[in-house]
Amino acid sequence: MTQIPLKELVPQEELMTSGHLACPGCGGSLAMRLVLKTLGPKTIVTLPACCWTIVAGPWPQSSLGVPLFHTAFETAASAASGIRAALDMKGDTETTVVAWAGDGGTFDIGLQALSGAAERNEDILYVCYDNEAYMNTGIQRSSATPWGAWTTTTPLGTPKSHPKKDLLAILAAHGIPYAATASVAYVADLVAKVKKARAIHGTRFLHILAPCPPGWKTSDEETIELARMAVLNRVFPLIEVEDGRRWRFTVEHPGDPVKAYLKRQGRFRHLTEEQILHVQAETDERWARLENRVAHGT
Repeated sequence: MTQIPLKELVPQEELMTSGHLACPGCGGSLAMRLVLKTLGPKTIVTLPACCWTIVAGPWPQSSLGVPLFHTAFETAASAASGIRAALDMKGDTETTVVAWAGDGGTFDIGLQALSGAAERNEDILYVCYDNEAYMNTGIQRSSATPWGAWTTTTPLGTPKSHPKKDLLAILAAHGIPYAATASVAYVADLVAKVKKARAIHGTRFLHILAPCPPGWKTSDEETIELARMAVLNRVFPLIEVEDGRRWRFTVEHPGDPVKAYLKRQGRFRHLTEEQILHVQAETDERWARLENRVAHGT
């Protein structure tokens, strides 16, 4: 089968300017660029407190070429729901309302609003760009931080002691029309999922792995390779779930060992060989559960 070139898959119009304030190598800025290019100009974005409230630029300027609303940390989904209701009252059924939040504002502080919106099946697209910690405020652990990772609140000697929260399963349990994971290293997969989500009404959830060089303690140029490794070794599988029950993998996951991925990141440099084996066993167990869901829809 002949592959379609990415330049034909990804729309060419840019809706994010070069004046943004992201760190070099920021996976979150690339995620925003790709999502906006795919959604197009009929989009409204609401941002809670997160890296992106800084990246967008200081008011009244913005690096986004679409309307942008800043909102409180815990209110991304509820603010997006209100914007959607206002557009509906005006008869605007074409504009996509996007709640864009980090893992802290999604897995933790904003989970109550997201769960409420999902339970009501609000017609919004919620995107979590996941850099696996509270990076904007100094690299504190979130419930998206992997087991064993260093952060300023899980320092050497007491690294993260609990596994990453399975947020995709939580959202799928709400029975929403569409939930999926994506990665900045798999652009065609990401774009296809954004297009699919845009065409669906109701609550759609997209979870994008977005490596953070300062927080992961990696070089700027390693972002895409690390994001790709996380998929190949099954640490971050690419999946989509329709109506909460139809699970499927969207790319191949050969199951490379996790050791090379961990060794590339300073936040895992302290792990012993025994601890690395623990991460491998945890990854394998989670993969087995996912295979069962894909096979049986549970």
